[in-house]
Amino acid sequence: MKKSLSLLALPAALLAAALPAQAQVPVANRAITQAEVLAAQTGWCKALLDIGAAHVSGGQPAAKALAEKVIDAAYGYQLGPVLFKPTLTVAPQTFRTTRAGALAYFVGGDAAFPKDDGFALKGWTRCEVSNSAIFIAGDSASTQGNVSFTGKDGKVTTVDKTWSYVKDDAGGLRIVVHHSSLPYAPR
Repeated sequence: MKKSLSLLALPAALLAAALPAQAQVPVANRAITQAEVLAAQTGWCKALLDIGAAHVSGGQPAAKALAEKVIDAAYGYQLGPVLFKPTLTVAPQTFRTTRAGALAYFVGGDAAFPKDDGFALKGWTRCEVSNSAIFIAGDSASTQGNVSFTGKDGKVTTVDKTWSYVKDDAGGLRIVVHHSSLPYAPR
């Protein structure tokens, strides 16, 4: 078997040597790395805490302005609907496939989403991701695990979290699936 592979490699090597050298050409490589996924998750947690801090220092308008920037930078709403199922939502507005729905979830203040009081405004002091697994396939990646949020009182709330990412044209990761739920609690 090794001899067969060596014989196959010889013609390829001879062909490559006979071809003229080519100048550098642009290469489109949208492969996602584990480091990029971990950075996106860390960035999401930092942004959530920053939105809360903006609310404390500048009120709802400051939190909303920052949340808009975060959503525009981190989520893929400009690519199409994002499959976003936040933790603390109820029917008929459980799913937030639009930017406006995501914004209302994070900072509240939107009459179209009257039950939202702003998840990012709950006074979280810490946010940590603990992945169970990361699946990367070229230009898309998915993660599943837990995210733990620490409140001002020190109480930790842990949620089950699934994120899926794609790379945009600028090479940045965009969240296109975000599912979050409280762990099952048997009665």
